[in-house]
Amino acid sequence: MAFPDGLRVSLPCELLRVYSPSAEVRGHGTGQRRLMTGKKYVNIQQLELVGNYALRIVFDDGHDTGIYAWDYLRELGEQRESYWQRYMTELAAANASRLPSIPLGHWQPEPVTDPPQSDEGTP
Repeated sequence: MAFPDGLRVSLPCELLRVYSPSAEVRGHGTGQRRLMTGKKYVNIQQLELVGNYALRIVFDDGHDTGIYAWDYLRELGEQRESYWQRYMTELAAANASRLPSIPLGHWQPEPVTDPPQSDEGTP
């Protein structure tokens, strides 16, 4: 994204999602931010302008609350590495993962079949 003063920033979907300005992520007061896990492959489904001051981002994991003010997006872009490092540190401290979890019963291994038998060497 580009800002009027020429600053250009690129923000990963995952970073936008885990630092959403929503109450779900930030909480309702100081020190209430929740660590979002399993968001490595999250993507954006839709962007909506909110007046002239912000964006509403709809993610493919169903999250659609939180208004990203242009100032906040700029801050995320300018301090991207610091935000990313903080996220990685928090994940490590919580022994959590960026990878989504697979709910029990939703993954089934493929059936194993015996390899074809060769006719060579049989009487």
